[in-house]
Amino acid sequence: MTHIHPQARTTPKVRAEIQNASGTQREIAAQFNVTVATVRKWRSRDAVQDRSHRPNKLSTTLSPAQEALVIELRRTLLLPLDDLLVVTREFIHAGASRAALDRCLRRHGVSRLRELQEQAGESPTRASKTFKSYQPGFVHIDIKYLPQMPDETQRCYLFVAIDRATRWVFVQIYADQSEASSCDFLWRLHQAAPMKIAKVLTDNGSQFTDRFTAKGKTPAVRTRLTSAVRGWASSTGWHRRATRIPMGWWSASTAASPR
Repeated sequence: MTHIHPQARTTPKVRAEIQNASGTQREIAAQFNVTVATVRKWRSRDAVQDRSHRPNKLSTTLSPAQEALVIELRRTLLLPLDDLLVVTREFIHAGASRAALDRCLRRHGVSRLRELQEQAGESPTRASKTFKSYQPGFVHIDIKYLPQMPDETQRCYLFVAIDRATRWVFVQIYADQSEASSCDFLWRLHQAAPMKIAKVLTDNGSQFTDRFTAKGKTPAVRTRLTSAVRGWASSTGWHRRATRIPMGWWSASTAASPR
């Protein structure tokens, strides 16, 4: 379907005739009842379709790396625009505006939240009812790969924590996804969380557990991560959910405390 600018004085057919017409630009302009500038424009082009009015270089608030981070958060957390704006201002760019963020989502094709939820197999109504049944303090932690930018030598990793009940979000970027990075992220999460964290849900990655890192390997009774969690729990009075791991560490695949 051909789209013509609402204020266009010519159609693609007339433009093609202008390109093929003979005579001076002033004569052609009089023949088609257009300006000389219009004749000059279409005779200098090979196509007859309107070009995009979008600037060749966008003056955006967010850098390409920051936009990539925002898009990843949108796809991962399925946050509404206002919630995403709060996260963006807190962790990415304090000067981001709601309108600029909305334009960013539209440019990258992730502006329709309902479509993203359907792609993820999530029902908006059902999800809201489910999250309301939880008390604040049940935190999900996930790690996402960030696209490598042209000025970077390696890709980075986005650590994301989100509370089930309140949808409070905490994010940090690390150069690796090691156990040390996980410990640092958990400590920063503990310092920033406005609620008392009672339970953490993670996957079975090596950043969080050594139970599945090697075939036939006996899991360590205490790792650097669990030791750090035990220390934080005893020093801050976090709710004790398990004998070995005071924070009640859960595995996403088993949904039960590690043995």
